[in-house]
Order: sequence, then structure tokens, then C-alpha cells
Amino acid sequence: MGLFDFMKDVGRQVFDTDAEAADNIKQHLEIKTTGLSNLDVKFDDGVVTICGDCASQAARDDAILVAGNVKGVEKVIADDLVAPAPKPEEPEEKGEIYEIVSGDTLGGIAKKYYGSAGKYMKIFEANRNIISDPNKIYPGQKIRIPLD
Repeated sequence: MGLFDFMKDVGRQVFDTDAEAADNIKQHLEIKTTGLSNLDVKFDDGVVTICGDCASQAARDDAILVAGNVKGVEKVIADDLVAPAPKPEEPEEKGEIYEIVSGDTLGGIAKKYYGSAGKYMKIFEANRNIISDPNKIYPGQKIRIPLD
């Protein structure tokens, strides 16, 4: 699966014109994520295409979420963003993608998934590259919920 939908009018603004979008999104990815190499980013009318190598599936997921949570991006194509298959001795991180809706808090989401609002920091820590402050989330933002 390589096409991911996002809300175009929400997110962090990293570019002002389409001409600078690809370079700025690439730079944003390099700052906010780790485990990426040979990165190539293209942008066309709200669609970001990311190519390159990832150290893990988690790094791939992070790159997709970071790119998709940029204002002006409505789709991310990641068919050529390659992560190695997990080794049998290394369990794959389990997680779920969640879209923030109006009225959500990280505490409320933690209560839903973990049974305790106090576990919101687990969600925040898993999404530090997307969420800069646990009190500043917005409808349409997509985050990863760790399930292990």
C-alpha cells in the first residue's frame, strides 16, 4: 500500500509556493525523521511522492506521517520508500494510524486505546516528530498509536 490521504488545509506550513514544496518537504523530513537515506521528494498539486531507503518500517511510517501532516499536502505516495522486512528476532512494532477529530485530546485517545488518560505521554513520545506539544493537536492530523 503506497497511497495515503491527508487533509490538505491543515498541518505545519513548510512551503509557500509549489515550486519550493519538494525541497522544503525533503528538508523537513531530514530534520524530523531518522533512518532515511537516498531520499528523493517530488510535489505536484498537493501530492507528495517519496522515494528512498528506510532503516525500518517505523522510519517509513514516520516519513509518511511527517510529509502528510504538512499544510498543502493531501496525498503521499510512498511506493518506492523501501523498508527492510523485519528480522525474525526483532518483533515488528505494532501500531495504528489515528486521525485526530474535533474535541480529541491525547489523554482521551490514551483512555480509548490503553484504558488510562495518564498514558498520553506514550502517544506523544511515539509522535514527537509530528506533535511539538501534547496540548497542540488539531483535527485532521494523523498520528501513530503504539499498540505494543
